[in-house]
Amino acid sequence: MRPLVLLSLIAALAAATPALAQNAGQIAAARRGANCPGCNLFQADFSGLEIKGRNYAGARLRQSDLSLSVMNRANFGGADLRDVNAYGAVFSSANFARADLTHASFVGTYLEGANFAGAKLDGTNLSGAEMARARGLTQGQLNRACGDGATRLPPGLRVPAC
Repeated sequence: MRPLVLLSLIAALAAATPALAQNAGQIAAARRGANCPGCNLFQADFSGLEIKGRNYAGARLRQSDLSLSVMNRANFGGADLRDVNAYGAVFSSANFARADLTHASFVGTYLEGANFAGAKLDGTNLSGAEMARARGLTQGQLNRACGDGATRLPPGLRVPAC
């Protein structure tokens, strides 16, 4: 096949590929409590749900609403949690290792025992978050986040004011 024809074919296929919109079937299954590693849960509404110990490793949860949910021991390792609203949620011993939490709101969230090793916290609002026993947090991560006087962090760490 000629290079120009091949490039034209590749360009046509790329243009025909749908955008990464949410996957309603995967969202419905996850809302019922199914494990969903690598799923596309973009803009999913998990607010107020109690879904403990589930696996969402590598999932796309960008712009999802997790507010007032209880997701203890959930695995969000390597997940896309950018712009997530997790106001007042409970994530005891959850795994956020290597997750992207850019511009996420964890205002008033319970994060005791949660693992943040390698997580991206750029612009993450931790105001009022309870995370005195969180694991894997570094001062470098927290320097890119913000919080307030009610934010509880492990000894020796601090977060800039929002």
